Amino acid sequence: MERGVAKVLAGDPKGNNFLYTNGKSVIIRNINNPAIADVYTEHPHQVIVAKYAPSGFYIASGDVSGKIRIWDTTQKEHLLKYEYQPFGGKIKDIAWTEDSKRIAVVGEGREKYGAVFLWDSGSSVGEIVGHSKVVNSVDIKQTRPYRLITGSDDNCTAFYEGPPFKFKCTFSVSAACCLCVSSSVRGTYLHRYQRYIFMYDGKTAEKLGALGGAKAHEGGIYAVSWSPDSTQLISASGDKTVKLWDVASGTAVTTFSLGSDVLDQQLGCLWQRDHLLSISLSGFINYLDKNNPSRPLRIIKGHSKAIQCVTVHKEDGRSVIYSGVCVCVHYWDAETGENEGITGKGHSNMVAKMAVDESHRLVTCSMDDSVRYTDLSKKEYSASDLVKMDVQPKAVSVGPGGLAVAVCIGQVVLLRDKRKVFTLENLGYEPEAVSVHAGGVTVAVGGADGKVRLYSIQGNTLKDDGKVLEAKGPVTDMAFSKDGAFLAVSDEKKVVTIFTVADGYAVKNDFYGHHAKIVCLAWSPDNSHFASGGMDMLVFVWNVNDPEKRIKIPDAHRLHHVSGLAWLDKHTLVTTSHDSCVKQWMQHYKS
Repeated sequence: MERGVAKVLAGDPKGNNFLYTNGKSVIIRNINNPAIADVYTEHPHQVIVAKYAPSGFYIASGDVSGKIRIWDTTQKEHLLKYEYQPFGGKIKDIAWTEDSKRIAVVGEGREKYGAVFLWDSGSSVGEIVGHSKVVNSVDIKQTRPYRLITGSDDNCTAFYEGPPFKFKCTFSVSAACCLCVSSSVRGTYLHRYQRYIFMYDGKTAEKLGALGGAKAHEGGIYAVSWSPDSTQLISASGDKTVKLWDVASGTAVTTFSLGSDVLDQQLGCLWQRDHLLSISLSGFINYLDKNNPSRPLRIIKGHSKAIQCVTVHKEDGRSVIYSGVCVCVHYWDAETGENEGITGKGHSNMVAKMAVDESHRLVTCSMDDSVRYTDLSKKEYSASDLVKMDVQPKAVSVGPGGLAVAVCIGQVVLLRDKRKVFTLENLGYEPEAVSVHAGGVTVAVGGADGKVRLYSIQGNTLKDDGKVLEAKGPVTDMAFSKDGAFLAVSDEKKVVTIFTVADGYAVKNDFYGHHAKIVCLAWSPDNSHFASGGMDMLVFVWNVNDPEKRIKIPDAHRLHHVSGLAWLDKHTLVTTSHDSCVKQWMQHYKS
């Protein structure tokens, strides 16, 4: 989400799903049960807009490089049908004709600001001309004779007849840029200038009137969406409201107030069957309630940036997933997918690692040079629970008795009961990963030099045991099994090495299979299996006793490396990635 920039919410023709873009992904969600979702991740650049074809069989999506990808919706693989580059520059909007044969795209082209072409050949079926600045929006009348309308930063709306589409006229009734245009099933056009909504005849371009008289909203209007019968519509505004309009009278029937914070600005909306949706600057998607305009029926929340780490915890018999991204931590109900963010002022930079201790506190370390303790019964940050580090922490691990160990740049720090009690410096190596044994007496620290060093916890001090384990390369992650019997170490050489604790840390097995650096590990509660995730987008579930017995999850997060792993139970694995998604893999590890 970006302040002052519309976000397109689009629906499928059958009314079952809606879709939107986030980063390099297109997200498709079931409108009745948003936990049912699908993700398309084949764009190499940030995706701006995606629209269903009226047939429902294909989706066209456009990115910042000017590429249009048309892909199948009927198969899980979403096979690419066609790819075009109508112009060089960001694509801001897409429209289909009702027969699903022609596509119009507009945006920030260098030499032109739009194009209209046949979906299956890319052949031009008209020109989008008449604008002198970026074109923000496009729509096509869904009945014959076809008409096309565009809205631009040059304060003008342009009207085209076709096909082939040819420029007919422009009109402007405001000194502000046009941010959105929309066509109803009855052929009436809307075009929206900042705080105004004007209506035009879809066939003749004759002006029919304005909604709301002098102005429709107190702030810029970023999106409009028609009701299925075209008698009403909703509009989303930067004044933090969504309004429901009666088209015949031109008056607002209902005003939905979504808050008072700047993040409550409304940048997109969708009327899909009986559902009214809007999207806030915060990224929250609101299901609006006509009977209670001040309180949405449902709010879908989640991450909009790369997830860096994950952990799980049992609370009142229910499994809860904690995920960290940038400066915030979200907690998810593992059964419903509903989630909230931990409240209060938390970290001021990226959350790198997290773990839950035996006192039911979430321990997080961040690039803001701090370690935080958060009481999970309150789920609220507290200034008194902040421990400042001398340098940036990279990882943290917890043990019994309020114990935690953080590895920082050039340091290993022992914490107890939310206090720093001991620091190891001048290490002679750079620490990268850490794990505390379940017994609370041993700490393993993995280094960039490919070695693992063992330390004893003696009261409030750490003592070097003088024992060094050899990994195959620079250590990337490590973890003791839940029962403390094994230590798993992953490295940049794409190998996981298992050491047997009772045998003096003798090597039990080496596990090969990844094609790129392994970045995360997690032990199953049964202590006989563990999972590894890498930059090759692969997740493996291994049997500790036999490296050949493994389950491979290819493309766990397509085109994004796996950033975190955690087990809800011995049958359910959680993965996170830079695609902003949290996924659960169950039974036979099918997502």
